[in-house]
Amino acid sequence: MTIHRSILAAAFALASTAVVHADGLRPIEGRSIDLGGVSGVAYYTVEHDGFRVVATLAQGETGTPLRIEAVLAAGQSVVLSTPGAAGVAANAVKISRRDDQVVVDGAAVTN
Repeated sequence: MTIHRSILAAAFALASTAVVHADGLRPIEGRSIDLGGVSGVAYYTVEHDGFRVVATLAQGETGTPLRIEAVLAAGQSVVLSTPGAAGVAANAVKISRRDDQVVVDGAAVTN
């Protein structure tokens, strides 16, 4: 099984819904991420120094997977995005920590 197929299998196994609006996550609960030609899954774990957010993304079936990790303290966020054409909003997802909750929503990002 290729790495990309493994990512897709994990996304389907863990994801409950696609990201279309602000939505809270629970620890280890996966969430599908669609950034146009790049897609994957994100989840978080609770650690002593913050909430560790992990996103694994790949472009199409042959793209090399990319894993992104960020440890968020309360009030912090991370934006994952792919560029659009000049003057067109990028495809983006914002993952934020609000107190003891992690929220995933679309983010307005411009080029």
